[in-house]
Amino acid sequence: MGPSKPQHPAGTILPVMAKSVEEQIELLRRGADDIISEQDLKAKIERALATNKPLRVKLGIDPTAPDVHLGWAVVLRKLRQFQLMGHTACLIVGDFTAMIGDPTGKSKTRKQLTREEIVGYVERLKPQLFRILDPEKTEVYYNADWLGKMDFSDVIKLTSRYTVARILEREDFATRLEKQLPLGMHEIMYPLCQGYDSVAIKSDVEMGGTDQRFNNLVGRDLQREYGQEPQVVFLMPLLVGTDGKEKMSQSLGNYIGINEPPDAMFGKCMSIPDEVMTSYFTLCTAVPMEEVHALEADWRAGRINPRDVKRQLGREIVAIYHSQEAAQQADEQFLRIFSERAMPVDAPEREIPEHLIREDGSVPLAALIAGLGFAASNSEARRLIQGGGVEIDGNRVDDPSAAKHVDELQGVLLRVGKHKFAKLV
Repeated sequence: MGPSKPQHPAGTILPVMAKSVEEQIELLRRGADDIISEQDLKAKIERALATNKPLRVKLGIDPTAPDVHLGWAVVLRKLRQFQLMGHTACLIVGDFTAMIGDPTGKSKTRKQLTREEIVGYVERLKPQLFRILDPEKTEVYYNADWLGKMDFSDVIKLTSRYTVARILEREDFATRLEKQLPLGMHEIMYPLCQGYDSVAIKSDVEMGGTDQRFNNLVGRDLQREYGQEPQVVFLMPLLVGTDGKEKMSQSLGNYIGINEPPDAMFGKCMSIPDEVMTSYFTLCTAVPMEEVHALEADWRAGRINPRDVKRQLGREIVAIYHSQEAAQQADEQFLRIFSERAMPVDAPEREIPEHLIREDGSVPLAALIAGLGFAASNSEARRLIQGGGVEIDGNRVDDPSAAKHVDELQGVLLRVGKHKFAKLV
């Protein structure tokens, strides 16, 4: 890929790695949802230390996402921890499997992508990925290099290694069949293709979110079938978005991108519900867990304002992807805007979620407010409007069912309540 060396920010991205196996396991365990199995991981790390041979830690890259956000960064940061321990990150760009489309969590067949579309996405992702990962300890593969070269007899041999019954253990496959929804043969092949990636690169560990459990376990099973030592499956939780409900997603508009300006990043951090602060501290920062739990105990007991805990969270995250200076400036900007109730000089920019734009180009304001995470639901957003708590460019919105054309909303300043501002783009 030939990536340039990342410009690591002044803030510490991750803690300095310990050398003993026990300390490494303890650090890796932070935030993990499941490790299958921890005993196997310990044995692999012990062997790596004894032989001075780094582990090969695999992560499949979705080439359809145009930007890296904090939710995706959760697993990337964990992969970076492996690198800091001396191990090798193996990124698998699914250029072949993206032409199938991962059916995980989907109720219908996904659009198949062209090679040109995939390459375009990957080129945009490169500099963002290497803001977190060390390119000198990263190997990048395209799975078309082995899957695309298979002939039909190779495909038959691969399918012979797995049973239909096992494939249909996937909950979403079984649900679609039960509801008589389409399930393509190419989708059934997806877990086998992804699993074969582990065989092709001889991975020791595969990273993924909890939604990849089945696919990653297929890789573990296929490695046994091909006479390889099974990989450890390392699963991280899916980070909840700024709305506090759905997983972080660009399509839902509830994300914080790692390339966003400091003020926008800080502003979005301040908009998350109090209940998800601990999760963000755990998965998105390197703040010691003892301190995280103490902060949670203090704000829940009323000894500290949750807003101040959120400000610390915002500073930590901005420092990781920008600098300590930028984090401090963003915090001061927030205090100037919200504590003094001044109008923002440079309000955080927020994109209008595409899924909220109707066919005629109109956007329901209540849905927009909820979609940006400024209200917990459309109903709450309508109540805020009825209560006079919503303004557009200083003009109060009175109609809870109001909608505006997307062109009218471009560049306007949206205020919700006393403390939530966004410049719509």
